Amino acid sequence: MSAALVRVATTVNGTRHEREVEPRLLLADFIRHELGLTGTHVGCEHGVCGACTILVDGVPMRACLLFAVQANGCALTTVEGLAPAPGKLHPLQEAFRDAHGLQCGFCTPGILMTVTAFLAENKNPGEAEIREALSGNLCRCTGYQHIVDAVKLAAERTR
Repeated sequence: MSAALVRVATTVNGTRHEREVEPRLLLADFIRHELGLTGTHVGCEHGVCGACTILVDGVPMRACLLFAVQANGCALTTVEGLAPAPGKLHPLQEAFRDAHGLQCGFCTPGILMTVTAFLAENKNPGEAEIREALSGNLCRCTGYQHIVDAVKLAAERTR
């Protein structure tokens, strides 16, 4: 016997969504399967890799560790919500492109969301602060130096 469905109302990237969901539906699955926003990647499903990081009321959180019902009434931002308009890139996305801060791209959405919140709080970070902020996001391709360079570049451009 399946559990009763629960109504979830949330705002995702500025658009309000309401759905009836199973109580144990993970937020990452809600975003990807119910809303069709596939930029939130699911890597480890244990909150370790950071690929599923989104902003929940402005705070970076792992969408694989939250149930959709926990986001009821919250404002969520996914990587799709960063761009200011269709065909435009967010300054952070531009910096990642310009500094070659990505390779395969699997970890990039989670890193972008983590860094978005980080730069909102720290306008002039040093390299050690950037590396600390990135410590919860795993990247298997880049070795992080280009990612750090991209964050520095974004910080410079948005001061």
